[in-house]
Amino acid sequence: MGRYAVGDLQGCLEPLQCLLEEVAFNPSQDELWLVGDLVNRGPHSLEVLDFLYPIRHALTVVLGNHDLHTLALARGATTQGRHASLESLLSSTQLPAYMDWFRELPLCVRSNCGEYLMSHAGVPSQWSTEDALGYSAELQAVLSEDQQVDAFLQNMYGNEPACWNDGLQGFDRLRMITNTFTRMRVTRQNGELNLKYKGRIEDIPDGYAPWFTWPTASPRRETQLFGHWAALDGKLDQPGYIPLDTGCVWGRYMTLLDMDSREFHRCHCEPAQ
Repeated sequence: MGRYAVGDLQGCLEPLQCLLEEVAFNPSQDELWLVGDLVNRGPHSLEVLDFLYPIRHALTVVLGNHDLHTLALARGATTQGRHASLESLLSSTQLPAYMDWFRELPLCVRSNCGEYLMSHAGVPSQWSTEDALGYSAELQAVLSEDQQVDAFLQNMYGNEPACWNDGLQGFDRLRMITNTFTRMRVTRQNGELNLKYKGRIEDIPDGYAPWFTWPTASPRRETQLFGHWAALDGKLDQPGYIPLDTGCVWGRYMTLLDMDSREFHRCHCEPAQ
């Protein structure tokens, strides 16, 4: 049995298929981990889900910000930011099934043996692994509940609150959990998020640093798999962290990690139009 992890797909199907063919992926016996942002911006969001949904039994997937935004569009919770690349998906007869699947997905997962922890943007130093898994379960429960999901999606957007505290409640708490797992790149030492910055490490504003550089409040033995920050280009000299978003949708490449050998495979991508 092989285990593989792949960075942000964002509607790019052919590079994914190229990588899976290279490692002879077999969904009847292998596992594929996906760090979120399955859809949006790339040319084949519908086709990506057409490909993944039948093999979902072999997948471990966390939600990214683009996945949650697509869910909000599909359910009418927002009409803003409807990228043209999503039109075929949003008009597909398969949309309800695919969005029901999204509603079942977590924001953070840990491997059975405890050697990997995966979320779309990462897990901040202030949260223990158990904290993170608990907060993910909180949000997943809301997404799966018919009476709560639409109100959450309508109130999901925004950059506040910017700093976690255990006393947060209601939509502020859910928005903070969501933003941390799906949008985080740089923070202050106290965990305060700067959600506007998307650039290189070298250009980070004073007072902020990459979330993964701050010392953890409690020791974490898992290696973190994350995506979201394409500007890192998959290059990070930081033990315990593996960035997998290598900018496929921008015309760079898609990355696959063999989770057992730690070997990387890459496939070059055409930029999305």
